[in-house]
Amino acid sequence: MKFLIRSILVFLSAFAAFLTAYFLYVIGTYRRIPDHQTVSVKKSAQPLPPLSPSTPYTALTYNIGFGAYTPSFTFFMNGGKQSVAESRESVISCVQGAASVMEAQNADFLLVQEIDVNATRSHHVNEQQLLETAFSSYDNAFAVNYDSAYLLVPPWEPHGKSLAGLELFSRHPITSSIRRSLPVASGFSKFFDLDRCYTISRIPVTNGKELCIYTIHLSAYGTNDTVRAGQLSMLFSDMANDRAKGNYVLCGGDFNHDLKADETDTSNRESWEYPFPRSKLPEGFSFAMDRLTDEQKTALPHTLRMTDIPYDKELSYVVTLDGFIISDNIECLSYDTIITDYSYSDHEPVRLQFYLKETDL
Repeated sequence: MKFLIRSILVFLSAFAAFLTAYFLYVIGTYRRIPDHQTVSVKKSAQPLPPLSPSTPYTALTYNIGFGAYTPSFTFFMNGGKQSVAESRESVISCVQGAASVMEAQNADFLLVQEIDVNATRSHHVNEQQLLETAFSSYDNAFAVNYDSAYLLVPPWEPHGKSLAGLELFSRHPITSSIRRSLPVASGFSKFFDLDRCYTISRIPVTNGKELCIYTIHLSAYGTNDTVRAGQLSMLFSDMANDRAKGNYVLCGGDFNHDLKADETDTSNRESWEYPFPRSKLPEGFSFAMDRLTDEQKTALPHTLRMTDIPYDKELSYVVTLDGFIISDNIECLSYDTIITDYSYSDHEPVRLQFYLKETDL
């Protein structure tokens, strides 16, 4: 009996020491990426000329879900079971499949989120390299979204360490790009909250103005009203400043808000699907989908499946989180969701065709 008690005490002491060491590691390695960080722009060997007003262009936004989300994948934070992709081969197949979907759209601008560079959850596949190889004829600007400590959740399959980012690919010359660090959770929870950002990339227009493309991925899990409001307030301020200079502003990505819901419908909502507060948008801005007729907007397919169960067309919960905000000097020509049946990600890509208006308003 004494031996059993001694063994239990030794185990508990060792476990307590491990937990203490782990929390010290998480706290000691915590750091936020600096705000207003310059993003390196890789130039294409075959640049196209600057943009011209009245010329149609196409933009596509796609959250590729770090290459893990085959249709059968379920995610532990949504009530599913998995936190790591099935295999390295599966990750490569998903990223290349997502790239083939984007290639088929022949878009001028690609706004891509959830690109892992070196992460446990994606078997350390360098997805940035895969995409930049696929789109070598584009300028690109990649920014690290988060660089997390090794997370020991869930205990049966730790999510691990993640170095991931978002990237803009442009057929037209990107003259500069910066990373803006979004507000995230404060207090102790900040140690387990992923860093978040958006980038502002500038593309010259022949009339002397710029197309300012905002590539965004807002926080999903564990956000509260303060964090959500702080992130949007910062984004809106930057967008309004660019518009005030006479520039064109296009903001696309994963907003982690329900883009179709009435903004007063906040009951029984997950933290990643609160209605988007359209009434708070700066003057002169609107969602591109709101330029459609009510019938067209209602008919738009959703862009995200909840990953509590493998994808099922009849049973899976779906919602619209992805899209574009545009300034009033941009005309929406067409807007649609590309249907892949969630073959390569838990998101579907969204395509916008637009042109820049000739004269300022």
